[in-house]
Amino acid sequence: MKINRLCLLCALLMTACTESQQSNGESGDGRRYCNPLPMVIGPGGNASGDVSVFRDNGKYYMFCTGGGAWTSDNMLDWDFTPVQHVPVAPDVVKYRGRYYMSGNDCPLYVSDNPLGPYTVFGDWENTPDVEGGWNGAFDMHIFIDDDRPYLFYSGRGISGIFGVPLDPEHPNRFADKPTHLFSFDSSHKWERYGEMNEYNGVAWIEDPWLFKRDGIYYLQYSASGTQWKTYAEGYYTSKHPLGPYTYADNNPLLRKTDGLVTGTAHGSVVEGPDGGLWQFYTIVLSNPPGGRRIGMDRICVDRKGRWSVQITDTPQPAPGTKSARTSLPVTINKMNAMNALSSFSSQQQGRYASYAVDNSSGTVWEPDPSDPQPSINVELSPATRFDEVQLFDVDAVRIMFSGGGRRGFGATVANTIYKYKVEVSTDGEDYITVLDKTDNTTQRNTIFEEFKPIECRFIRLTVTEWPGNQLGVIEFTAFGRPGRTEPARVPIPPVI
Repeated sequence: MKINRLCLLCALLMTACTESQQSNGESGDGRRYCNPLPMVIGPGGNASGDVSVFRDNGKYYMFCTGGGAWTSDNMLDWDFTPVQHVPVAPDVVKYRGRYYMSGNDCPLYVSDNPLGPYTVFGDWENTPDVEGGWNGAFDMHIFIDDDRPYLFYSGRGISGIFGVPLDPEHPNRFADKPTHLFSFDSSHKWERYGEMNEYNGVAWIEDPWLFKRDGIYYLQYSASGTQWKTYAEGYYTSKHPLGPYTYADNNPLLRKTDGLVTGTAHGSVVEGPDGGLWQFYTIVLSNPPGGRRIGMDRICVDRKGRWSVQITDTPQPAPGTKSARTSLPVTINKMNAMNALSSFSSQQQGRYASYAVDNSSGTVWEPDPSDPQPSINVELSPATRFDEVQLFDVDAVRIMFSGGGRRGFGATVANTIYKYKVEVSTDGEDYITVLDKTDNTTQRNTIFEEFKPIECRFIRLTVTEWPGNQLGVIEFTAFGRPGRTEPARVPIPPVI
């Protein structure tokens, strides 16, 4: 509740949030984004978390665990490019006209182009531990402050976050001894291990990311661990890159444990095309085990300089968009609703069709492998004969497939080209195609597609072709607004 109050205060006081950040999108025809982001993947890369984004010459560059890089002019449409040597938890920074890439258990790489090729910078074999140099640091982040490079990294377990100045001429070398900035604090309950944060003395503090704004250094970090849906992100502030740092009283900055967007942490901050600040983050799925996706949302800043982020899982105005249509999920739990006329072509034991619309990443619909074109048809207005029928103006769909969803530490991603179509109907008999991807050639395991609002009572997804011999749909969500109603078949008699 504290974060929501801060966002409201942010809007009321006309603080650092821009007009586009504050827009609630009640009207307008601007483009939208929806979490998890529909990233193009492989071969050669997978957007599987630990996301690092930076801006250079008006273009945005994204690196993730799993390899490769993504570029965008608007933070909405991302193009994939294979890049060699991308490590686990990559971080790329521009320093004196060159690009330096660091990561877990790897040397420092350098290139004259943000997309490579990258080569090893300086001596690597002779830096045996973190005290003596580079090797051994975990979740590394290089921050440039007034042409001075600093390295921030996490230790192991509860040890916390460290910072050290780097040699300006040899940024693979420490210029001084590391400073221990902060460690695990058991009084910060959200930092603790477990799905209920029930481990009093156990945590995994990681992922430092530093951002400077108005003379204040915001040092983000993640806890309790990427295996938990309680994975969250907090921040400290300071007036110097090496501290001392003060814990923010509105922590955690990012935390969500239910729905499709959970385990929100290990991210980065970048200034968007609208001039506002945007938070990118990892999304931890319940299924498949360790499965991860990418999310982003706006940052609000209040008069005291405190940050807040409202995590979203519905369509939102895209960066640079002042207004956009507001839509709600209209399919959740409507497969098994009382009186529902929903249907499906097949399902496997324990992998039921109803799992495709239960708003959970921990369940999956798997049709029978012999089903040539699996389909699911959802009635949006289950009604008794005494109820009026609610029609909806549907304008977008999100589909989360289970393929390619694991942590993706390798550089190769299996084929994840899904071909499908979405149709709508007002009576369950005559259908109109609103989205035709039966000739799709792009690899994505998450899809978000918009179309012109159309009235319907039924919406049907048909997967016409899928990779491999097993299909899994984590979630199929239709977004829209309530439209007109039709009278009940049996009017309710008046009360006398």
